[in-house]
Amino acid sequence: MKIGFDHEKYTALQSEQIIRRIDRFDGKLYLEFGGKIFDDHHAARVLPGFHPDSKISMLLKMKDQVEVVIVISANDIQKNKLRGDLGITYDSDVLRLIDTFRQYGLHVGSVVITRYSGQAHAADFRDRLINFGIQVYLHYTIEGYPTNLPLIISNEGFGKNDYIMTKRPLVVVTGPGPGSGKMAVCLSQLYLEHKRGVKAGYAKFETFPIWNLSLKHPINVAYEAATADLGDMNMLDPFHLEAYGEKATSYNRDIEVFPVLNAIFEGIWGKSPYQSPTDMGVNYVADAIVDEQVCIDAAKQEIIRRLYNAKCDMKRGTAKEELIAKLDLLEKQVGVSDLDRPVIESARRRAEEEDAPAAALQAADGTIITGGTSDLLGPSAALILNCVKYFAGIPKKIQLIPPEVIGPVQSLKLKYLGNRNPRLHSDEILVALSITAASSLDAKKAMAQLPKLSGCEAHLSVIPSPVDSDIFRRLGVNLTSDPQYQIQKLYHR
Repeated sequence: MKIGFDHEKYTALQSEQIIRRIDRFDGKLYLEFGGKIFDDHHAARVLPGFHPDSKISMLLKMKDQVEVVIVISANDIQKNKLRGDLGITYDSDVLRLIDTFRQYGLHVGSVVITRYSGQAHAADFRDRLINFGIQVYLHYTIEGYPTNLPLIISNEGFGKNDYIMTKRPLVVVTGPGPGSGKMAVCLSQLYLEHKRGVKAGYAKFETFPIWNLSLKHPINVAYEAATADLGDMNMLDPFHLEAYGEKATSYNRDIEVFPVLNAIFEGIWGKSPYQSPTDMGVNYVADAIVDEQVCIDAAKQEIIRRLYNAKCDMKRGTAKEELIAKLDLLEKQVGVSDLDRPVIESARRRAEEEDAPAAALQAADGTIITGGTSDLLGPSAALILNCVKYFAGIPKKIQLIPPEVIGPVQSLKLKYLGNRNPRLHSDEILVALSITAASSLDAKKAMAQLPKLSGCEAHLSVIPSPVDSDIFRRLGVNLTSDPQYQIQKLYHR
């Protein structure tokens, strides 16, 4: 796929600027990390060339200076809040984050449980972490936060929280999702460090919105689409405009909270080091864009995808009409429609011709490949097989997987696993293909083409099964689907 972003330049710039921030604050910086650290696929989609683990790549450049603090809200533990993209609870994700950081060789110093007031599940999780040998700190709810400044900046406010013992100059503060309390933890530490005679600093690791791209730039609009369900919206930073006479793109939550943050900084230090929310961020994304048009095109595709995903979520009962209306408006702002996503029309056309679900994928060279429904295969499985044949230059008439391989798989599904549908899903067809590759050169050649699916756009005429969705995600395919089920029934697994 075409590249629009320079990953190496970006990580080098971010690393350099973060080191400068550390030096600016007496050698101690609390860096709030928003968004996803290991798997930022949104950024990878709208900035082709951005690696999903770019943030980790940057941290590894200063590995010996980094200490990670993971923050989770006691309320989120108590109500078993889920990460929608992974389907796991926030407390489970804390364990996943610790394991992943350690696999990269990054030091996890501690976990902070915020808004703690004795919640039973949070107390159990604390005990569990301690049994694992992980240091745990408790932060408490401050009445009137964030506006009751006299209480916040006192021994009964931030002073009541546990002081987090850190050893390294760069403390990365992250969490499993929004609302964990990362910023409050950073501010509490600034107060507690100040009481100990240390003038530690605070900054935010920013990716989106990109402050030095216009408010309605498609890349920034794509971010607004990604956070539409949270009620976020991009806004011009009025504090930055007043301080510097320069337009900068920020978003509503940072702008709303900045006066309070500024007052807290002044209460701790006597003077705030920042003139605007934009000042707080470390964001050199725009400097690493090497082909803006490629990124614009990718961002427009993301906006269309977000709208279709929301329509499917509404069909599932997990999204509301207001979200659809907002995304539809964002689509109009950048001037895109279904016509800008050719795979939609191709999948629908084949589905109409065959009166059965169908799928389409656009290859890097622009070719549209389709897959239909047959007695043996569902549309997702058929599409994957047709794509690897195309990439490998194997004629359509060649049968990659013989009946003697497919037959036993169907028999297993129907006779032993209680399935009623004999068609193979995408995961099953890939297993069958891998088995066949042991004895077939064509199948082996086709298997080797799977990486070429990454970054391709695809559309399905019906909502895919969770299995098919997961396989497309793992293959790196950007999938959308029409908001309708193949079978008209009330319960869908």
